Amino acid sequence: MKNHRPRFASLLAGSLVLTVLSANAQTSRLPDPLAPTGRWSIEEIGNAATPPMGWSSWNAFRTDINEEKVLAAAEAIKREGLAELGYRYINIDDGWWLKRRQSDGRMLIRTNLFPSARGRGKADSSFLPFTTRIHQMGLKAGIYTDIGRNACSQAFDLTSPNLPEGGTAEREVGAFGHVEQDVALYFEEWGFDYIKVDACGLADYGPAREIVAQYEYRPFEPYIVRSKPNRSNIDAVTQLYGAMRSALVRSNPDRDFVFSICAWGEANSRSWGKNVGNLWRTSGDITPEWSRMLHTFDSAVTRELYAGPGRWNDPDMLFVGHGDFDEKHLLQARSHFALWSIIAAPLIIGYDLRNAPQALLDIWSAKEIIAVNQDTAGNQGVLAYSGDDVQIIVKTLSTRGEKAVALFNRSSSPTTVYLTAEHLKMRSDKPIALRDLWAGKDLPAFVGERSFQIAAHETVMLKATGPSILSNGQYLSEMPARINVAVDGIRALQNDPTIHHMVDPWTSTRTSGTRPQYAGWGGPRADATPYDEALSIRDSEYRSGIGALAGSRLEVKADRAFTRFSADVGIDDSSLGTSVPVTFEVYGDGRLLARSLPKSFGDRAESISADVRNVSLVELVARPSGQDPSLVVVTWGNAAFEVSGPAS
Repeated sequence: MKNHRPRFASLLAGSLVLTVLSANAQTSRLPDPLAPTGRWSIEEIGNAATPPMGWSSWNAFRTDINEEKVLAAAEAIKREGLAELGYRYINIDDGWWLKRRQSDGRMLIRTNLFPSARGRGKADSSFLPFTTRIHQMGLKAGIYTDIGRNACSQAFDLTSPNLPEGGTAEREVGAFGHVEQDVALYFEEWGFDYIKVDACGLADYGPAREIVAQYEYRPFEPYIVRSKPNRSNIDAVTQLYGAMRSALVRSNPDRDFVFSICAWGEANSRSWGKNVGNLWRTSGDITPEWSRMLHTFDSAVTRELYAGPGRWNDPDMLFVGHGDFDEKHLLQARSHFALWSIIAAPLIIGYDLRNAPQALLDIWSAKEIIAVNQDTAGNQGVLAYSGDDVQIIVKTLSTRGEKAVALFNRSSSPTTVYLTAEHLKMRSDKPIALRDLWAGKDLPAFVGERSFQIAAHETVMLKATGPSILSNGQYLSEMPARINVAVDGIRALQNDPTIHHMVDPWTSTRTSGTRPQYAGWGGPRADATPYDEALSIRDSEYRSGIGALAGSRLEVKADRAFTRFSADVGIDDSSLGTSVPVTFEVYGDGRLLARSLPKSFGDRAESISADVRNVSLVELVARPSGQDPSLVVVTWGNAAFEVSGPAS
């Protein structure tokens, strides 16, 4: 018997060795996320080359909607010339549904609100007459659903007269379990062109919720735990929205549709939204208060590397016309509109257009501001100066040498703002032409810098034209739309602490406070580190560049437009991780073009460059030699391309 224990120990040791070897073998077979692919990994879908523009019923009416109100909005869009400016989507939000018919799972419309939807039989209904009317106006129609079983109104608008009716199953109007059927109905049979897909059904119907028992909903263990990304089932959420995407592609072979993801910045949608839909909410709902506008704006303004043609950050619909942005607060209303424009956010009006005063129509129809939003290069504006009181946001336009600029006074006091040539990445010894986009008039050119007196809550919108600091190229941070964050290097999700902490509009001060929200803290940034520090390598600061984490891979659409890439690379002085060297690699169409020496914390920057003539895709890889217990921050300082022709 005395040999049994050693023999068992020997067998156990052997088993452990085999397990480790097997695990190592499996790990070695896993794909390297930093390995170059040689291809742009976003498969673009839908019809959103520029941010979608239009009107939605929600901010105007919530669930108190009907056909007359929606058609009146469409008629006003046409009558006031807004359609000619790009407002083309007329979107019905929550409140349209009656129930899900149990005999075949078909969605039925509340025909007392939409009389044209009455079918020949009492038990049927169709939105086709409605969408046909919208299409005859030269506009497009949008509809709303939820990715879960139940909708947001069934959890939060319980006094609404327009909630779904019937038994538990009949009131399950969300798409969960019916994605293919619902998408085919909405797009192939009813003729819609746009869909907003909410996610309350995945978050707000857990078995512990009082409303679940009170209203006899079927409990749904949440996939989304609000403000707790590491507790959310991100894979499940992504798969559900991915299934919706696939159904939309099948039902729209002409790709003429828009897919709006409304997961409110939860479940790390910042990371996967661009691979699934055309726009994704970056925050909880906006409300018509200045502080809430700051909150939703902040959730999008630092996500510049995640947006571009066909994929847009969405800080929620416009609230111009309501509350702090009504006709008595036109300065704030113009700020709201200008900020959404410069960060390439969708411009979706949320106002009862039957009674819109001219002062509000003038804001929605500001042609030169809209042109900034709809610029075909698709760049989101980048923060050139960031503070709690003032921000300067600069957006590279498609015409060479032109930039849009927002000088934003967030504070309640007037202030002086200095705009410099360096903010614009233009030469400081040459004249820079300016145009006031709100006034529609040219201003005197300036050299070096110019000061502006800006009122409380005002946003000055300018177009600047001048020669680039780089005589024959552009900084990579000037063209964020060309970048896809293929791998962000984040190892554990953290909520963003920089977003404005307003008093919560729903709970007020009954909680312990408004805490950081929305995963994405640590994602790559233009002209800043992932943690909002200035770019710096061994005390050399860089006003231009890309900040990222070690273990990241960025795809850059070069489109054979450039001749050379160059950057100063190294571990950033702000890095918490200091023990692991990082090697910087540049690939062109999957081929290694340049590689740095391993760079340690405190090393001087190394200059690397690569010939990228005839290269379609450049990939920038920051490869660590191991894992540091703290995240390693890296800088691609002065990352730039020389151009062989006009760049955008």
